[in-house]
Amino acid sequence: QVQLVESGGGLVQAGGSLRLSCAASGRTFSSYAVGWFRQAPGKERAFAAHISENGESTNYAGSVKGRFTISRDNAKNTVYLQMNSLKPEDTAVYYCAAGERLASGPRWYDYWGQGTQVTVSS
Repeated sequence: QVQLVESGGGLVQAGGSLRLSCAASGRTFSSYAVGWFRQAPGKERAFAAHISENGESTNYAGSVKGRFTISRDNAKNTVYLQMNSLKPEDTAVYYCAAGERLASGPRWYDYWGQGTQVTVSS
């Protein structure tokens, strides 16, 4: 069982940066891949980035590639999402999720956090 808690969201102007954190409980966190997803109002939850169990493999959605960086510190049971050059279209609730498979589809993730709101003003 893994419990996830996101933090770091907020209101930022376009071009600004935020760093999201996903803190996990459970001794087996390092055995899970972790993904970040986002859901804008009226839209489906969409993949943003994911990272493998040991942090060696990462992947990004085309819309965030080059601007977002996912990383993890297994000693701290935490995964991060550094978001730079933010755009108004990045406005969404951001969720982290843990699963046994490195995948971009939400259905492959078993554990989810409650989400953190990111709002980017123009």
